[in-house]
Amino acid sequence: MKIAVIGANGQLGNDVVAAFTAKGDTVMPLTHEDIEVSDVDSVSRALRDARPDVIVNTSAMHHVENCEKEPQKALAINALGPRNLASVAEDLGATLMHVSTDYVFDGLKNSPYVEEDAANPLNAYGISKLAGELFARRTTKKHFVIRSSGLYGKTPCRAKGGLNFIELMLKLAKERGEVKVVDNEFVGPTATDELARQICALSRSDAYGLYHATSEGSCSWYEFAREIFAATGTTVKLIVAGPNEFPAKVPRPKYSVLENKALKSHGLNIFRTWQEELHNYLGQRVKSPSVQVLS
Repeated sequence: MKIAVIGANGQLGNDVVAAFTAKGDTVMPLTHEDIEVSDVDSVSRALRDARPDVIVNTSAMHHVENCEKEPQKALAINALGPRNLASVAEDLGATLMHVSTDYVFDGLKNSPYVEEDAANPLNAYGISKLAGELFARRTTKKHFVIRSSGLYGKTPCRAKGGLNFIELMLKLAKERGEVKVVDNEFVGPTATDELARQICALSRSDAYGLYHATSEGSCSWYEFAREIFAATGTTVKLIVAGPNEFPAKVPRPKYSVLENKALKSHGLNIFRTWQEELHNYLGQRVKSPSVQVLS
C-alpha cells in the first residue's frame, strides 16, 4: 500500500513511518514544510498527485497551554485540519487514520473510558481535538479515529520540551537525587512504537470507526516513575507531591485511562501491558542510546 504520514518527523509520526516501512509499504513522509493541514488547498496539492491508499494524521497542536491562549489556531489545526484531510481522502477514495487524545474526556468516570462514553473536554486542546474527531467521522466513511494516552517515544516531542516522561524522570533523578511526582492523576502510558504497530495493523482492516488504543493497565504518574527507577536501578528519593504543589495552568482530566474495547471486539488489539512496553523501551535505550534530547 501507499501510505502518507502527516507529521512524519514527530514523536509518533517517526515510528508510524518505521512501522509501515517494516511491513513493506511505500511511505510518503510529510512534515509541516510539505503540508499545512489547516489549508485545504495545501492538503489537496500534497496528496492528489501521490494518491495514497491510507492517510495517517499524527499532526496536531499539542501544547495545552498554548491551545488555551490561541484557541482559534488550535481549532484551525486540530479541527479544520482533520476535516480537510477527510475531505481530500473521501475524494481520493483513501482511508483516513486520525490520531486523537484521551483529553476529550473530563476524567470524572474513575474507571476506564470506552468508545461509547460521552466526551466532555475540559480545555481548548480537548475541545479542538474532539471537533477534529467529529469532522473526520462525518466527512469520510473510510476513517479510523484513534484515541491514545500518555505517549512516549525515542523521538522528542517539541511541543512538550523534547523530553518524554521517562527521560525527564531519569534526568531529574541524576541532577537532584530527589523527585516529586503526583499520585492522583492516572493514565495508561503508551509507547509510540507500539501505537504505530497498532495503527499499521488496523490499516489492514475495513472495520472503520472510533478506537481507543493504549497499553494494557493503568497507573498514576507516581507509580510510573517508581517503575522507571526500579527498572533502571536508579537510586533516587521518590516523593509523592502535595495536592497543590504543581498547580495546573489549564484544567486537565485527572483520570484518563482508556479501554481498547473496539480493538478487542474486532480481534485487533496488539497492545501489551504498560510495564512490558516500558521495559522494552528501556531495553532499546540501553542497546542503542539514540534517544534524542533537544537543547
